[in-house]
Amino acid sequence: AVNASKNLALPEKGSWTLVIDPGHGGFDGGALADDGTVEAQINLAVALQMEEIARLIGVETEMTRREDAAMDSPGAGTVRQRKVSDLKNRVAFTNGIPNGVLVSIHQNSLPEVKTVHGAQVFYNGAGEALALAVQEALNAAINDRPKETKAAGSSIYLLENVEVPAVLVECGFLSNPQETALLNTQARQTRLALTIFAAVRSYLTGSVESAGQ
Repeated sequence: AVNASKNLALPEKGSWTLVIDPGHGGFDGGALADDGTVEAQINLAVALQMEEIARLIGVETEMTRREDAAMDSPGAGTVRQRKVSDLKNRVAFTNGIPNGVLVSIHQNSLPEVKTVHGAQVFYNGAGEALALAVQEALNAAINDRPKETKAAGSSIYLLENVEVPAVLVECGFLSNPQETALLNTQARQTRLALTIFAAVRSYLTGSVESAGQ
């Protein structure tokens, strides 16, 4: 289990580093839409735009990947072993960044109910308040019906094992053809990147300022 007590301390103002994790990549494409859209590619497109926005205003960033490649170690073996290796390396990368705050970008899929759509935020023990801020922003800017945040628990290895405040954003459902079409547009990708980043920055800046008063 993550040591929540040590995770609750927010970094000092101006000292935090945004760790952006485009989920999947390389051999692991993630969810696949009926039209052939691969989750890993949408994740990377949104993440790269978020990094660009952050850099424009001087926020320190680190990316787990910047191309269509996984983070598994050489010689990891079977696909399952490679996926485990990939996740462990993402955890190690994130935990190695001082004052990191993790935002992992993903796409959802529920093929049994193709009408389900919208963006939802999951969080670890230290990321609940951050997740609420991001979800509120997504509900206002993206979702036509509000969604609620969810605790990741042990179901999401990355969030359970990183030692920093962390959220995972499922930006939309690739099982929904209409939402998939939107997710493939630069306009939707930019809106997601801006909305998520602005909420993270606003929350962290506000939290740090209030903690220092």
